[in-house]
Amino acid sequence: MDWSIQQIATVAGTTSRTLRHYDDIGLLKPSRIAHNGYRHYDQEALVQLQRILLLRELGLGLSVIAEVLGNETDAARALSGHLKWLQQEQDRLNRQIASVQRTIDAVKGGGKLMAEDMFDGFDHTQYKEEVEARWGKEAYASSDAWWRGMDAAEKAAWKQRSQQLGSDWIAAASAGIAADSAEAQDLARRQVEWLRGIPGTPAASGGDVKGYVTGLGEMYVADPRFSANYGGESGAAFVRDALRVYAEANL
Repeated sequence: MDWSIQQIATVAGTTSRTLRHYDDIGLLKPSRIAHNGYRHYDQEALVQLQRILLLRELGLGLSVIAEVLGNETDAARALSGHLKWLQQEQDRLNRQIASVQRTIDAVKGGGKLMAEDMFDGFDHTQYKEEVEARWGKEAYASSDAWWRGMDAAEKAAWKQRSQQLGSDWIAAASAGIAADSAEAQDLARRQVEWLRGIPGTPAASGGDVKGYVTGLGEMYVADPRFSANYGGESGAAFVRDALRVYAEANL
């Protein structure tokens, strides 16, 4: 069984022109071309298209997507990585929805607002003792003051940047890209730049940046709270290895 290009464009929410472009650049070949010249796609092609659309949503360009698809030919394995990320996003959004709904109910009903309920999932102070133990009270105080000093739009932009970075790491890990590849090293560069933007961290204060970055990489793997941000232990191990390569070469 296969489907025409018009059918696939409709159900996938894309266009025939886009599908033809994917064919032209070798990203998605039709399973057959009918006598009238129309492209048709079988089940395997549909799976490939689903992967392409998922990677597009993660913000990857077509050239990177082509490399991702080429490096990870096991579709089920790759989609399992995507599924894990989607489930994490679903959990995050469900918590936000529940938090906002509680706030609405309290405001409408004249009830008491509970801060711990309003900001479920966004409490950056939950790691206060751990940060102070690892890097000192001054480090936590600096980062806390920086966070509280931002307005809502700035906080939203920072969260978006963080989530996008995590998504890009997961996509790269799912694709089987090597830790020392150009793509992985560009992600490592972005990670270090992100860390440098957080006041109080050794990366921002000019301390032992190399030791800090490699140490964080190890913590990403060892601590499930952090490895979950990168698709689990295997994804975190990929981040650790890429950061280690970057740190040895650049820090």
